[in-house]
Amino acid sequence: MADAIPFNKPAKSSAGSEVPVDERIAFERLLVELSSQFANFPGEEFESRLQNALLKIREFLGFDRGSFCEFWEDGSIGVLSSNAVEGIPPVRLGKLSPSFPWYYSKMIAGEMILRQSFDDLPPEAAPEAAHALRFGLRSHASIPLRIDGRPYGLICLEAFRETRRWPAAMIDRARLMGEIIAQAHVRTRSDQQLKAALAEVKSLKDRLEHENAYLRQVVRGRPSPGLTSHSPRFQAVIEEVAQVSHTNATVLLLGETGSGKEVVAQCIHDASARKARPMIKVNCAALPAALIESELFGREKGAFTGANARQAGRFEIADGSTIFLDEIGELPLELQPKLLRVLQEGEFERLGGSRVIKVDLRVIAATNRNLAQAVVEGRFREDLFYRLDVFPIEVPPLRERCEDIPLLAWTFVKEFSVSMGKRIEKIAVDSMATLTDYSWPGNIRELRNVIERAMILASGPVLQVKLAHKPVQLQAVRPSDGTLVQAERAHILRVLERCNWRIRGPNGAARELDIKPTTLDSRIKKLGITQKE
Repeated sequence: MADAIPFNKPAKSSAGSEVPVDERIAFERLLVELSSQFANFPGEEFESRLQNALLKIREFLGFDRGSFCEFWEDGSIGVLSSNAVEGIPPVRLGKLSPSFPWYYSKMIAGEMILRQSFDDLPPEAAPEAAHALRFGLRSHASIPLRIDGRPYGLICLEAFRETRRWPAAMIDRARLMGEIIAQAHVRTRSDQQLKAALAEVKSLKDRLEHENAYLRQVVRGRPSPGLTSHSPRFQAVIEEVAQVSHTNATVLLLGETGSGKEVVAQCIHDASARKARPMIKVNCAALPAALIESELFGREKGAFTGANARQAGRFEIADGSTIFLDEIGELPLELQPKLLRVLQEGEFERLGGSRVIKVDLRVIAATNRNLAQAVVEGRFREDLFYRLDVFPIEVPPLRERCEDIPLLAWTFVKEFSVSMGKRIEKIAVDSMATLTDYSWPGNIRELRNVIERAMILASGPVLQVKLAHKPVQLQAVRPSDGTLVQAERAHILRVLERCNWRIRGPNGAARELDIKPTTLDSRIKKLGITQKE
């Protein structure tokens, strides 16, 4: 601890004798201690180091109270630290109240205020004189601090127990020690701003990497065509798309599997103000049950076994864009509250994390299920259903828009002509009749597959199309097929075989049976069904 030097004696002139050696040594020792204390330290320790340094400065100079202040950008003065001897309250931290206009204007102007007493204050400083009299303030000094020629703040020293003089040497020393602290504060703030900037750059870099990875997947897929139609039924859909595209409203697309819901969603996004960024697509039925939460909402490092790095989820990647949630009816019940929170508040936390992430995105959901019935059966949250059902659009199946079959067929012919290097000039009349007469239970997806098969087999400019098979019809279970349990077992087994024992996903047995995959797993186990049968 440096020795206390009271400085009560009159200041010596520069022409007189030098400052005593013991005073100079004590000051230099404190100066070195302060310089070392603020040379290299974690930014979060600044407040505690400032408090300790201000205490040493006050005790070294022999004052009753010391305060360290900063000029803030809004033109006010902020008290960063204050301490005092026992019996005298420190100045309250935070924005300094301008209740003493004369004193406050002097400080804001960066003027030095040196008051040996308060008996000779000007008339406009009456509030200051009354305050000094009320609390017994004898002497006060506010010494301005500058960093690189720019005003920074003040170091204030006050005496309550005796009147103090203000020798030039003491003022210089107080200013020098205060500016050491001020420089450390400016440096700490710059370091914190740099760290924040680097963290933001890293966040943007991670986001761009995730977007690029997603875009590479999008590029590998086929481009989505615009919406055109000769069908009055589908032209009504196009009109609804045009009306809702320019809003941020949540859209719920309803329709059978393969009816073109994803294409409609893409067109809504492409006509919206968010079209500059890619639409993020998520198939809720295709994601593994154990990973769906981390895929949608992201995860922190160590959130679960194998989570070796932090990963942004699809909602985070979709910030500023649109997210398309296909097969929303397959979203597990336990994750539906998190989706509801995103829709209501625009926020969520990563799996294993506590930091709230804010996102600005539009949600387009799609399903081939009756969500209202799922709500009644307890498989879908009612509040989430109403949040999604803001602007429902029913996409008709292909059999209800037969006028579009020739248009769609030629669209697919042109697509495969480019990829396969084959030139097709016409589609055989009987083939087109076959296409328009077919009921298309698999809708547009099935039509595309049929055209692709025909293009593979094509050997000339006229495309011949043959249906590979007739629509699959479920075999009816007759009452005489044994007990109800036996009938259920036989029916599940037939569906499993027809789906190649695939349980989950768009072509899975659970979808065809219209039950949850977990429920089907349970029934298979209970009924003793094995694949070898």
